[in-house]
Amino acid sequence: MSADPTTVLAFETDCHIFDGCGFPAPGLHSFLFEPMFTAGGVDFNKPMLLALLSTVVVVGFFWAAFNKPKLVPGKLQMVAEAGYDFVRRGVVYETLGKREGEKYVPIMVSLFFFIWIMNIWAIVPVAQFPVPSIIGFPVALALIVYVIWVSVTFKRHGFVGGWKNIAGYDKSLGPVLPVVMLIELFSNLLIRPFTHAVRLFANMFAGHVLLLIFTIASWYLLNGIGIAYAGISFVMVILLTAFELFIQALQAYVFILLACNYIQGALAEHH
Repeated sequence: MSADPTTVLAFETDCHIFDGCGFPAPGLHSFLFEPMFTAGGVDFNKPMLLALLSTVVVVGFFWAAFNKPKLVPGKLQMVAEAGYDFVRRGVVYETLGKREGEKYVPIMVSLFFFIWIMNIWAIVPVAQFPVPSIIGFPVALALIVYVIWVSVTFKRHGFVGGWKNIAGYDKSLGPVLPVVMLIELFSNLLIRPFTHAVRLFANMFAGHVLLLIFTIASWYLLNGIGIAYAGISFVMVILLTAFELFIQALQAYVFILLACNYIQGALAEHH
């Protein structure tokens, strides 16, 4: 039986060690999906569905929690307030301060929970796929932050002052100033959004591949003496799943922390 290259695990279910077939290692084919349908020339596939469901989950959760807020919060409202307050006080206020940061709390809360839910799909049965492991999704999120950062920079400093801020203008640097400004321009305008997107993408991509390797190995080794090794591989699946839970939350946190740092730089006075 040939494996369908568009399935999540993309391995032959009747292939085991000692059966004369090689280990069906995961690869790029594990990240390809058949379109569910096509609308306006756009193919709608599983990662897009999971991203849409992530939006529904986040909006639905906060709507249910705050639609009828109570002075003495119930469990759902208490959890939502704790999550909101974590981002507001633990990230935004710590980076931007209360006065400057308050206006950015909604977008940072939205980004944090949206990215977190998209990451969590990796360990949810049936879904079993982290949406940010498709590079287009982190790029889109990084572009949102990029547009906010550039807009805030020029709004705060004006056209000339904005370019000085982006270029790291500091007249005290003397003759090396042109070199520093060139490096800063390249770093801020090109490298910064690239690394912002790739950091999230690479972690989710690598984590999914590791889970696939040990999940497939658990099944592949389930034959003869290989059963003992299959048990070890399955334990690794459990440990990696627990580790992924930590990484999924951490990457959402790092993404908005960097976003706040970029905005903080945009608000800072140039020399």
